[in-house]
Amino acid sequence: MHSYSSTARDGDLVQLVGLRHKHFILSLEAGAKFETHRGVLQHDDLIGKPWGTQVFSHLGAPFFLLQPSLADLLTNLPRTTQIMYPKDIGFILVTMGVGPGQKVMEAGTGSGSMTTALAYAVGNEGRVVSYEVKEDAQNLARKNLNRFGLASRVDFKLRDIVGGFDETDADSFFLDVPNPYDYAAQVRAALKPGGYLCCLIPTFNQVEKVLQALRQNHFAFIEVCEILLRYYKPEPTRLRPTDRMVAHTGFLVFARKIEPGNDPRGVELSNEIEKGDN
Repeated sequence: MHSYSSTARDGDLVQLVGLRHKHFILSLEAGAKFETHRGVLQHDDLIGKPWGTQVFSHLGAPFFLLQPSLADLLTNLPRTTQIMYPKDIGFILVTMGVGPGQKVMEAGTGSGSMTTALAYAVGNEGRVVSYEVKEDAQNLARKNLNRFGLASRVDFKLRDIVGGFDETDADSFFLDVPNPYDYAAQVRAALKPGGYLCCLIPTFNQVEKVLQALRQNHFAFIEVCEILLRYYKPEPTRLRPTDRMVAHTGFLVFARKIEPGNDPRGVELSNEIEKGDN
C-alpha cells in the first residue's frame, strides 16, 4: 500500500468499479492488461490517471478508477477461513487503541484479514506478532500481506500457543482461536500491565467460559458486545433499509490486564471491576 498520490502509479493497488457496482482489485504493472467479460483494459492506460476517473474497456464498458479502501481489501481477501468483517475490525482497533508504533499480538492468523488491519494501523514503526498452528493458513496470510506491502511489519510464528508466547509487554492482543478460555494465562503473560485483550467468539457458551477464565487470571474492565450493521438504499425519494443486513458475526469480549495489590480493599475493588460494577 503506497503513500498517497493524486494519480494511479505503477505498482499501486487499484479498484475498478463497473456496471452494477461490480468491482475488481488489481495491482498496476506497466505493460500488463486486465481482461474481463466486458472487455480489456491496458494497465498503461490507467497509470497516470487521476483517481476517480472514468475509464473504458476496448468494448466501451465503463469503469471508475479508485483507490481501494482497507475495507475493500479485507472483504476481497483470498481466504480459506471465515472472514472478519470491517464492522468488527474497526471497532476492535478503536476500542483497543491500536496505533502507530505499538507492539500488537494475535493468535489465530487465519487468512490474515485482522493481521492486515493491525499491520496497517501500527505503521512502519510498529510491530505485529502473529501466531498460527496451521502452516497452509500462515502461508496464505503471508502471501496476502505481501500483496499489500505490509509483510515487513509482521513476525509470523508457526506453533501451538499452549506453551505461551515469546513476547512480553505487548500493547494489545487479539485472540481468535476455537478455545480462547484455555489461553487466558498465556495472553496475560504476554501483555503489558493495563494492556488490552480482545476475543472474537461465536457462541454464548464460549463467552461464559471466557468470562470465567478472565476473572480467574486478573483481567478487568470486561465488556461483551456484538456489532450489527444495516445499510439503507441511497435513494432520496424512497429511502429505506436494504433487504439484507450484516447481523451477528460473533461476540466481542474486551478486557484489560490489571495488577491487584495486597491491600484487601484493592482486591475487593478489582473484584467489583471484574464483575462490571465500575
